Amino acid sequence: MRDIILDMYQSYSSKLLEEAVEEFASLPGIGRKTALRLVLFLLKQDDKEVERFGNTVLKMKKEIMHCKICHNISDTEVCAICSDNYRDHEIICVVENIRDVMSIENTQQYHGIYHVLGGIISPLDGIGPADLTIESLVEKARNNSIKEIILALSTTMEGDTTNFYIYKKLQESSVSITTLARGVAIGDDLEYADEITLGRSILNRTKFEDIFKGMNGSR
Repeated sequence: MRDIILDMYQSYSSKLLEEAVEEFASLPGIGRKTALRLVLFLLKQDDKEVERFGNTVLKMKKEIMHCKICHNISDTEVCAICSDNYRDHEIICVVENIRDVMSIENTQQYHGIYHVLGGIISPLDGIGPADLTIESLVEKARNNSIKEIILALSTTMEGDTTNFYIYKKLQESSVSITTLARGVAIGDDLEYADEITLGRSILNRTKFEDIFKGMNGSR
């Protein structure tokens, strides 16, 4: 509480410094003290270092794109994973965002490709199925070359709702629909799961139909 009060009344000798601190403090997980520390660090750097830092961020914002196949963040139209001929293109792992792709890749237990939804269904946040890339996933399922779709969403109420919606949309396809083994604790986000637990959850994935039947049987 004392730190919050001090921050509220903290004055700056420079308006430019204050504006820079405000910008850094607007980033997730960055408080005003940390923002001030970062800004003061940049002030000590050579002009070329600061220019390189700023140009890198601007270049990322302007040039980065989304893979036209999996919707993952990429430097090219098709990301490195989708263009890798050594990956198993018959298996698609459905994830919420790029952080989940990174988490699963770090396990080194999965060698298929991905489909990034761009979020999960959350009525309270105004996010519905139309706001996600679900339809393009359904189109992929109609392709006879796809054998398995792994639903690898966080084990939250919103994640389970999204899993169920996708499962219903894909029911008429001949694709095997699986989900992560519940080694990932209920309510956890994938990015916070340790690599060993997440890796085992991928290797020991189960049929989503079995999970769904178990849910119905417990009611």
